[in-house]
Amino acid sequence: MKKIFAFLFILISLHSTYSQVEQDKVLHFLGGNLYGLVGAGVASQISDGDRTWTFIGAIGGSLLIGLAKESIDQKQYGGWDNADLLATVLGGATVGVTIDIFKKRKQRKRDKLFKDAVSYSELEIKKTFLIENAEINSLSLLGMSKAVMER
Repeated sequence: MKKIFAFLFILISLHSTYSQVEQDKVLHFLGGNLYGLVGAGVASQISDGDRTWTFIGAIGGSLLIGLAKESIDQKQYGGWDNADLLATVLGGATVGVTIDIFKKRKQRKRDKLFKDAVSYSELEIKKTFLIENAEINSLSLLGMSKAVMER
């Protein structure tokens, strides 16, 4: 209970301090979302849907666009802002986590469908033969008589 109150106290104190986020950071976050989505899509295609590489692709895509934007800002305006870069990368990280959550849900649904489909296929089939006490070989299974086998 103490941990919850401590967390709420920190959250409320941070809320009053950072209640207004600069519009520039919001745009960087959205840009990170978009390019993180592109990076996750490319990484997912290359790695055949591996969750780890999809997340790394989301972070990598947002990091690349963030570095490019900050390089342009440095050249044009003479100011590199690490907070802008962080906002861009956090945008990519949120996309990576969101994709991972939805992939897990989709995988669980597929596993359930597969389990349901397999459980019905376990039917007992009784094998009965018309000839009792006869040795069964490949010719009799094909329907050939013993006369053919004796020749």
